[in-house]
Amino acid sequence: MSPFEPLREQLRGAAAAFGAGLIDDVEQALDAELEIFPVCHHSPASALAMVRRLREKQPKVIYLELCEDLRPLLEELRTCKLPVALQAFATEVDGFPQEWAPLSVIAPITESSAEYQAIAYALDTPGVEIVLVDRSVDHVFQWEARDGDVAIEIGDLRPGFAALEEHLLHHGKVRHWSEWWDQYVEQPLSGADYETYRQVMVMVGSLFRRLRPEGNQVDEDRERYMWTRMREHLAATGADPDSCLYVCGAFHAASPVIREHLDISPRGGTKWLYGLIPSSHSAIENQFGLAPGSVSIAAATWDKAVKRTGLAPFRLGGKAKPLGLPAPDAEVEDRLSGFLTQPPALDGFDEAELLGWCVDLVRLARRNGYLASTADAIAVYETSILLAGMRGRKRPTPYDFQDAAVTCIEKDVVPGRRDVRRLCEILLGGDRYGEVGYESLPPLARDVFERLEPLGLDLTKRTIHRALLDLAAEPELEPCSRVLWMLRYLLPDDAVRPIMGSRRLGERSIQESWDLALGRHQRSIIELGYEGVTLEQVLEQRLRKAVWSPKATAATALEAVEDSILYLGGSRFTEELGARAVELLAAERTVDEAPEVLRRIRRLLAYYSSGLPGWCEDFVTAGYAHYCTLLPSAFVSEDTGVRQVAAMLGFLFSMESLALTLGCDRTQLELAVKQSHPVAPAKVALLWGAESQLGLLPLAQLRERCAELLANPLVVPSFPLYITGFVQALEPVPSLAPFVVEVLSRAFAELPDPVLLPWLPKLLGTLRDQAGELVPVLVREAGRTFPAGLGALDSWVPPWERPEVGDRRATAARPVTGFLAKYPVATEAIASLLGCDPTAWAAPEPDAGAGILAARALVSRHPEAVDAIAHLVTP
Repeated sequence: MSPFEPLREQLRGAAAAFGAGLIDDVEQALDAELEIFPVCHHSPASALAMVRRLREKQPKVIYLELCEDLRPLLEELRTCKLPVALQAFATEVDGFPQEWAPLSVIAPITESSAEYQAIAYALDTPGVEIVLVDRSVDHVFQWEARDGDVAIEIGDLRPGFAALEEHLLHHGKVRHWSEWWDQYVEQPLSGADYETYRQVMVMVGSLFRRLRPEGNQVDEDRERYMWTRMREHLAATGADPDSCLYVCGAFHAASPVIREHLDISPRGGTKWLYGLIPSSHSAIENQFGLAPGSVSIAAATWDKAVKRTGLAPFRLGGKAKPLGLPAPDAEVEDRLSGFLTQPPALDGFDEAELLGWCVDLVRLARRNGYLASTADAIAVYETSILLAGMRGRKRPTPYDFQDAAVTCIEKDVVPGRRDVRRLCEILLGGDRYGEVGYESLPPLARDVFERLEPLGLDLTKRTIHRALLDLAAEPELEPCSRVLWMLRYLLPDDAVRPIMGSRRLGERSIQESWDLALGRHQRSIIELGYEGVTLEQVLEQRLRKAVWSPKATAATALEAVEDSILYLGGSRFTEELGARAVELLAAERTVDEAPEVLRRIRRLLAYYSSGLPGWCEDFVTAGYAHYCTLLPSAFVSEDTGVRQVAAMLGFLFSMESLALTLGCDRTQLELAVKQSHPVAPAKVALLWGAESQLGLLPLAQLRERCAELLANPLVVPSFPLYITGFVQALEPVPSLAPFVVEVLSRAFAELPDPVLLPWLPKLLGTLRDQAGELVPVLVREAGRTFPAGLGALDSWVPPWERPEVGDRRATAARPVTGFLAKYPVATEAIASLLGCDPTAWAAPEPDAGAGILAARALVSRHPEAVDAIAHLVTP
């Protein structure tokens, strides 16, 4: 006796018990108190068996494995073009983590699914009730951890044991699970009788259930839930179990907990919104992890089987075939033995069908840029037969045809957007897109299409429409433009795309041109309807949510203010957002978004130039005090960049005159600058620019400091950082532009090549990364400083090498100089205050008046005084 004989007997016993367990599951399902109809979702074989059984049994109650609170949506399927999906959606959650939001449950429906046939039969047959018995969508999230959208897979059949799947694919000579299922389950069961179909599906579900590597606790609780709901309905209505049909996935048909009860917990406080959304074959394939093209092939198989068998499927809104008398229930017999021991009786080889595929594919390939010919059609035909024979098939399947087409037609390069495999999918049925009927759309979606009717376009179609709006000639189209801009804000970018026209503060487009693809984004518009009744309401809710988010900043609130003006026209709501911006600015402890705050508040102040609202005044005063307080620490903090500090100074200097009129104290700014002691070179240069603006650092002294830096060999390598600081200082102190040009010119003129050449790439990189938007200001100033042509370059003397002229040029650049020249009486008064006779210095000029002569003389003789006055009266 072999030493392994006991182990051998043990394994034989385990295998026998495993096989016996499968049969036990089949018997249990057949002996259940309700007739169980096992299905595989989007399976033509299941749909065909469902049509046959419904016409034979004519049940009065159908229990369907689908979330029970989706029941009201079934009536809306009458107005839809399949495939569509039932959806439950929640933006605000109660009892779940906030980061889960938004929550979404999606259940797609196609005509070639047994569930749709049951729904259509129940809704169009008088006296028939359909009851959804699966968990509510709230219970879905109570029981399962969420990972993206939760897809309700009705009748999912896919083995959880990876080794088994690999074994089946290898020995079945197929590439993926969808092809194996079609070849060895779908096709053999398409023409099988009901009892054979039922027993085989329960056994397959039992097999995969037992091979699942993880426990089935959630699945068993779900099955207890459904059986509890069915027993409750039977007890409440007194329905006859023999007249009922329970439709569920084959996996759940083999449940060991059929006779068990579950105490169902109450639903949570989350407010769920329900609706229908369009779906497509490709979307269903992605949702359920099916092979590309498998749902399209299933749809083509369904259409072919309906024509071949002459069955009249059930369709909502269509003319239903009259039902005869119910057939008596046959006794249960063993159909598994015959099915498992005999080869499947597949359809014979359809030569005409394969020839049609080959010819049509070559025609389609030519349209898509392939150099295909009749010889390629013949090659595809012969190769399809060859591949089917190699794989042990009597006739080529669509998958064999795809492989043959790729082999014979596709070359190294795909000439267009579609490869040959995609062309085969289009030929065999294509990616069908569903459409939700107008009557089933939420109020917001209907409102959108109604408000866009003046455009004269059928926006429900999936094509891209070009809309031209001449708002000057047709002002009645202005509301349409407003709707389009709101849709542009709320929908994906490719749904509503402006070709011409813009929407900015203080601007109004005369003409606009749009590319509209609303038909392709019907789902997005429907989901907007879950958030509100009108676009304006949804937009207001989103803006309010953004500014009251825990992560909201002052820049976020200012952006919301701007959007409310652009899209909602400005109102009390804008005041509310502005007040929130003031609160957020006062509460911020960092200045990371200071550049964005400066850019947006400047734009809003320009928009409100005719009269500032109260929140704008509060924002300026709060910002002035806030940035003055944070300025010393920002100068020394390593976490705060030079650009952020420059934006703070830009806010303080550019808003200074307004802030002072609103009651702010300039001394606070001077103290903040004096208390700042930066170490980083860029911030040091920025501080020098701020001191120059405040009159604390004369230009001559600033020039001397830069000369000392260039003369120090230890500092020269870091001099580009000082240049960066000076360039950033152009934001708060634009008058420094001539000086920055001077410093750069001196550096290029005085530094030797061994120092300058390694230094130049670092300078350019620093300017590009940290001051890209200010370099054009510097370039324009250089264009005004340097001669325009090469001929004048030899005799040109830089302004900074002509002290008197340079001082006069610097002085003339100030607005005070123009003021004094324009108003000579004021100039004479200033001269008198200085104890001078203004007419004493006037040189005779033929076309100049006495007052203007006095002004010019005063400016040229006393530039320091003019500089001092400029610092006092200019921001």
